[in-house]
Amino acid sequence: MKLTLKALAALLGYPSPDLQANVAEVDRAFRNDGLLSRKDLTRLEPLLRRLANEDLLDLQAAYSELFDRSRSLSLHLFEHVHGDSRERGQAMIDLGEQYLKSGFFLEGSELPDFVPVFLEYASCLAPAEARDMLGQPSHVFAALAERLDQRGSDYAAIFHCLVALAGARVDADARAVVDQNTPAEDGADIDAEWEEAPVSFNIGGAHEMGGPTGVVAKIRASNRPVNQEAAP
Repeated sequence: MKLTLKALAALLGYPSPDLQANVAEVDRAFRNDGLLSRKDLTRLEPLLRRLANEDLLDLQAAYSELFDRSRSLSLHLFEHVHGDSRERGQAMIDLGEQYLKSGFFLEGSELPDFVPVFLEYASCLAPAEARDMLGQPSHVFAALAERLDQRGSDYAAIFHCLVALAGARVDADARAVVDQNTPAEDGADIDAEWEEAPVSFNIGGAHEMGGPTGVVAKIRASNRPVNQEAAP
């Protein structure tokens, strides 16, 4: 589970030279972990090929257009769960505190509900706990998979994999709430949201989990115990 979730987090991060140079290693992580079905591995192939072969600037532009300019495809879980309600802020605080209680350190511009960060956290849990963690937002993952399929995006494969890994039946009522919370597409509003101040969670001696950057290195180091990953 650890390798698979770290590899999915890597693919869902902003395209980088590091990721592009190590797509084969990400693919190998899926196959070594052996948790994805042949169908899911086949679904991932177009995305892996594109990340490996297309111009990096084109990949980055497409990623930003898809996830940063479309609120219905936001990679922030609580936007789909709580919309613009005040419950969203409290949910963010609660998730950040959960990370801290588990000994994880999150700093930088990414929020706790950013999906690649969420997956990195889940990757360091025991398999049963990781599945339970993935199951909680599985209705969000299902919605994103469907919306990306409708757009013909190969990123849909990642969310199909997450639903499969959770192994939980998607609750129809919760899935309907996601659609109700989907905000109108407004690029100006999105630009204003990204001007929010960075959030930092700090705990002494905690494991550093700084968002999607450096995830390929984390895949390579994933067999080390968590306490060995912490900075001295």
